[in-house]
This record gives sequence, C-alpha cells and structure tokens, in this order.
Amino acid sequence: MWSFFARDPVKDFNYEIIPENQDKSGIWTLHRGKRKTTAEPVSVFLYEVSQGTEEQTQLAKAAFKRMKTLRHPNILSFVDGLETEKSLYLVTEPVTPLATHLKAQAERGGSGDLEVSWGLHQIVKALSFLVNDCHLLHNNVGMWAIFVDRAGEWKLGGLDHVTSDQGEPSSLPPAKVVNPDLEKYDPPEMNNSGGEKWSGDVWRLGCLIWEVFNGPLPRASSLRSLGKIPKQLVPHYCELVGANPKARPNPARFLQNCRSSGGFMSNSFVESNLFLEQIQIKEPSEKQQFFQDLSDNLDSFPEDFCKHKVLPQLLTAFEFGNAGAVVLTPLFKVGKYLSAEEYQQKIIPVIVKMFSSTDRAMRIRLLQQMEQFIQYLNEAAVNSQIFPHVVHGFTDTNPAIREQTVKSMLLLAPKLNESNLNQELMRHFARLQSRDDQGPIRCNTTVCLGKIAPYLNAGMRQRVLTSAFSRATKDPFPASRAAGVLGFAATHHYYSMSECASRILPTLCPLTMDPDKNVRDQAFKAIKCFLNKLETVSDDPSKLAEMEKDVTSSAQASGSAATWAGWAVTGVSSLTSKLIRNAPADTEGARTENTPSAQAPAATGATNAACKDEGWGSGQESIRLASDYNWDSEGGKGTSSDLFSNVSQRASPSTASMVRRKKNLITIAPYSILGLSKAELAKKKRDERRKELEAKRAERKAAKGPLKLGARKLD
Repeated sequence: MWSFFARDPVKDFNYEIIPENQDKSGIWTLHRGKRKTTAEPVSVFLYEVSQGTEEQTQLAKAAFKRMKTLRHPNILSFVDGLETEKSLYLVTEPVTPLATHLKAQAERGGSGDLEVSWGLHQIVKALSFLVNDCHLLHNNVGMWAIFVDRAGEWKLGGLDHVTSDQGEPSSLPPAKVVNPDLEKYDPPEMNNSGGEKWSGDVWRLGCLIWEVFNGPLPRASSLRSLGKIPKQLVPHYCELVGANPKARPNPARFLQNCRSSGGFMSNSFVESNLFLEQIQIKEPSEKQQFFQDLSDNLDSFPEDFCKHKVLPQLLTAFEFGNAGAVVLTPLFKVGKYLSAEEYQQKIIPVIVKMFSSTDRAMRIRLLQQMEQFIQYLNEAAVNSQIFPHVVHGFTDTNPAIREQTVKSMLLLAPKLNESNLNQELMRHFARLQSRDDQGPIRCNTTVCLGKIAPYLNAGMRQRVLTSAFSRATKDPFPASRAAGVLGFAATHHYYSMSECASRILPTLCPLTMDPDKNVRDQAFKAIKCFLNKLETVSDDPSKLAEMEKDVTSSAQASGSAATWAGWAVTGVSSLTSKLIRNAPADTEGARTENTPSAQAPAATGATNAACKDEGWGSGQESIRLASDYNWDSEGGKGTSSDLFSNVSQRASPSTASMVRRKKNLITIAPYSILGLSKAELAKKKRDERRKELEAKRAERKAAKGPLKLGARKLD
C-alpha cells in the first residue's frame, strides 16, 4: 500500500529524453529531449550520482543551483529541473555543444568570421555580466562550456565552478582536480596572485579564442603561435594571454576594444544583432532605416540566424510595431530558407493580413513580389481572403496600383474560381481596356487577357476575346493596337474558321494602313497567319474539326503546368519580366529580339507551319509590357522586360521606364506621361488628328481624279 505513495518522480517529470545523440559535457551527459505535452524540443543535461565521485556530485548540485538563479540572454537558459537521490536533470533551451557545431560548420565550408565575431561577442558579454554585475568568477571558460542554439547564438554554460569574487573561501574543487586534462588551460600564475580578479577567466577566454580558430589546444605553450586567428583580433588576443596578469583587460574593456572602428567585432552582422536586441526601444524612423538596410545584408548572414532570429523579429515588427511595407523585402528573402510547411505556418498568415491593409505602399510591394509566395497560397485563401482586396486596385486612382494589379492577375488567375475569373475579373478588364486614361494600362490589360485566355471557360472566351482584341486595335495608343493584333495571333486556335473570316480578318485589314509601322508589320503577319489557316481548311475540309478542336475546349485546371496559349512565360524573375516577348521593332526598323519560348499547344501541324512561315513561331511571338522598360545609368541596353526589343535608347539615370515610339520618347512612371505637359500633349494629339484628316482628304481627291473646269467642288 505504501508503495503507491512512493512514486518515482522521474515518471512524473514533464520532459522525455531521446536516448540517441548523446554528448559529453564535463560531468554532465547532454541529451536531446522534448516536452511531453507539446513535443517542444529541449536539451536535458543528466548527471548520474552513482557514476560520479563525491566531488563531481558536489559540482553538479552547485551548477543546478546556479542555473536556476542566473538569468542573462547570453547564459544558457534554464527551463526546468529535477533533483533525485539517483540523478540530476537540467532542462534548457535546445542547444548543441560548440565543438559539435564548429565541426558541422567545417563540413559545410566552415564558420565565417561574421558568425564567430558575434559568438565571441556574446560569450565576452556573458563573462562581463558575471564579473562586473554579479561579482562572480566562472573558473571554467572553455570550449566545453559553450553551447549554440538553433539561431546560431552562443551561450555560456558550464557553471559548475562558479565562485564569488569577494574573497570568500570556496568548498568547490578546482576544475583540474575533477578533470586533469584541464590543467593546460590554467593561467601561469598560481591562485590569482598579483592579478585582477578576472585574470584567470580572461586567460581561459584567450584559450577559447585560440581553439575556435585552430582546433584543440595541445599544450599551453601553443598559445604563442597565432595560427589562423584573424589579424584584427591578434592584438586583443595577445592582451588576454599576456604573462602579466595585471595587464589583462576586464571583459568589458576587451569588448570595447574589439568593437572599435576596424575591430574584429565591428561589422554589419554584430551591428544588426545589437539593434535587434534593442529594437523595442528604438524610434520608428530608426526601425524603418534598419529594415531597409537589412535586406542588403541578409545574403551574408548565416541561414539559421535568419530563420530563427531575424524572421521572428520581422513578424513581430509587422504585427505590433507598425513597420509596414518596409519589412516585406527582408521577409521574403528570409522566406527562401524555410520549408513549404514552415512558410505556410509562419509567413502566409501575415501575407493574408497584409492584403487587407489600406497602406498603398504595402499593397504595391505585395503585388510586385507576389511571385515569391504565390505557390504557397491555396485556392480557398486566394478567392476568399486575397482577391476581394486585390480587386480594389483596378479602380485605384494611383496608376501604379492599377498597373501592378493587372500584372498580378497572371499569377492569381490559375487559382481563381469560376465566378471571380470569368465574371468579376472580366468586368474590370473590360472597364480598364475601354475607359482607363493611361494607354500603357490599356495595353497591359490586353496583354494579360491573352495570357490568361486558357483559364477562361469556352463560352467566356468566345464572347470576350474577339471583342476585346478588336477594341484594342482601335486604341489611340500604338502599343495597345499592336497588343490587340498579337492577341489575335497568339490565341488563333480559339477562333472558328467562320469567325476568322467574318470578324477577325476584317478587323485586321484596316491596320495595314496604320500610321505606326510596327502595327502595320504585325498586322500583315497576323493576316497571313489567319489566311493560311483558312487556305488549309479550303484545301482539305476534313481538317476543319481538328483546326477548331480548341474553340470549345474547357478551361485549364487551376495550377496546370500548361503553357499560356503561346504567350510563353520563360525565365520569369519578377512580375514585370517577359510577360510578352519578341517586341515589334521601332519605326526606324530596329531589330527584334528572339528569345526561346515554351512550346504552345498546336492546332495542327499545317497551321503551326503556316504561322511559323510568317514569323509568328506558332503564334508565340508577342510584345512586352508597356510599363516594364528599364534603363541603366548610361542609357545602355534595356532589361528583359522592355516594351520593344533592341530599341536604340538614350535616357537619364532617373528615368524609370521608357518606350520609344517614332521620334518621341514617352516616359511612363509608371503609366504617367511625364515627357510632355498636358497642353503639349493635347496639342500633339490635335496635330496628329489634323494630319489624319488631311491624309483622308488627299485619298478621296486622288480617287476622284483632277477636277474639270467649271465643276463644283464637292468637298
């Protein structure tokens, strides 16, 4: 009966030890463990009383007591503990011994100086806390007393030999009594005679620095050989292991020396860490500047540090610090290090919340960087939580918002449901294409419609495509007219032969007299392509069914890997990259750029061959987005997202995007005509209209012939 009340306390312990992967840490055995209720990972330091000596048991109990009372960010965090007659359990945050960590890093290419500089900074800061704030001596600094957490942060442990520096006698045995191998780490003076109270600890700190860069210390005399210790650290290291104990610096002064300009601990990584530790008390302007600079530095920071330290701070800054859009760029950079499951768990909820923000800067940043997270968004979240907010961008008064909203549809369309894609989106596209006051936006709407055509259902395609592309061919903006022509050609397999003959060709033929040569060139190619299709069916009527097989085909399933009906997407690196390729040449006959594209689904071999003969590449030739032309500082060659390929260019570095049409430079920023004032633009339109009217009058006169004497002038 009494045995019922004498239960084993270990069974009631809230932590479970995982037996494999044990590490020896002084008198302790380090195990991986987890909390029984939540499976949260921890580390468990275990000391078996039966396997140790009386001195070791005394040290273990002293360490157990110190761990519970000492709290510092750079000292190993105590989570829980259990002391029984048979054993002692110390539960801490999940950590790895420094020696094991450095070995793993060496197999991956070695720890960089940035990581080591911050690690040593943390250990020296912990040592300074013990000496200067707690008036304690560690007496056990060494590789065996340092541990590394998941974020790559170094923590000071090994508190077995901690004593007071007030001169009180200690009953704890020295480290070399328990482990004779540690005698080589003792300073040359005995009993700290003639030195400062910290002399012994900073000597051992010097030994630790030597071992971090050179491996295990064979003997005390090896400290004279610098080995791989960085030059920036050498003078400060020499102070630590100097023969005169009075000359050895206080840990706080050593830290200050290494943080001086040009010092080993004066770098962007240490500065970023120090800022993150104090981010809660920083001014909003300082936070904004920090996050802007952080994005450029993340590429050189350790991956674990980015995942486990930077990411939580970024999420916290957005959630509670009103950091806004500035956190997006570093957030998506860090997101590249996460697994799909981690991304879904940590970042997607934040992104969904961001889309509901009324901050325009936030909205445009999200739209610009959508390709970095679109693959992690499920269809339910897109249709119910994201699209209803994104769709407001179509009616935004800011042209930049409308631009990015249109382009984001290329990524969202495969995930939209029937109602959102075929009804809501088409309604906004129709309004933009017919009423928007910015020509490039009208052009991009036409382009985007051609790209998402495979996702529309057959009935909507038949109602929308012909009328939309026909409307584009009558647009006053030349690039829009070219986009309409190319839209017809790229979606040629969605039209019946009757529609090609009765509606499309009559729409394209007047464009052979278009004032813009690029439009005329593309119109001739498209006309030849459709004529070849009609001629193929005329020669062999049995091919009609095969030629029209895609006309009534159902929409592609969401997430399909199929091509964009000939408007190939290859090498997309941003939302503005290569949405439409192979631009028409400029009015002076600039060369067009030929880039490889994905193979479009062909209607028949004869049709593809016919279109290829006319330079369409199976209907895959297309133009680039009007707003995506970028210029370098020297006015050199444009990027892959330019409107017209290989256009001769000259522009100032401040010009964001430019399109060269005829002899005028139209500056779009993005979709604002900045090159001409409103008055000049109106005058230019009136002049163009007058020239068109004069040309028509001249044509009519030429058709009637010369007037006879006495005849009444009719016009």
